Amino acid sequence: MSLQKQIMDAMKIAMKAKDSTTLESLRAVKSAILIAQTQSGSKQELSADEEIKLLQKLVKQRKDSAAIFTEQNREDLAKPEREQAAVIEKFLPEQLSEDEVAKVVEAIIAKTGANSMKDMGKVMGMANAELAGRADGKTISTLVKAKLS
Repeated sequence: MSLQKQIMDAMKIAMKAKDSTTLESLRAVKSAILIAQTQSGSKQELSADEEIKLLQKLVKQRKDSAAIFTEQNREDLAKPEREQAAVIEKFLPEQLSEDEVAKVVEAIIAKTGANSMKDMGKVMGMANAELAGRADGKTISTLVKAKLS
């Protein structure tokens, strides 16, 4: 089932349950999907990779906003952002733990023979491709830097 269909079904459930936070989150996802489709110039469905990247972007935006609001002691604004991020994350593939990501990064470093920060781009490219949708880029980057330095 496509992401768009899943979102529409979840929106109907949220409307019936009168769950405004979930509904707002799902509307944001639906809007982002429609924008992505129109930017490509066609009404075709997005590929699975594009859908995952889109969802990750939306989750990251909400987490970043929540962090900024928390720094500014605006918990009233940070809480809904975190709740929306949690709703959107439900549509992402299961996220790997930091230990699992570290094992994959170590395997990639061993496979490529990387041994310094000069090789970070090569390792990051392979790691992002292999872990697409299952780990966030910041976590991957932090682990690669730690292993190569």
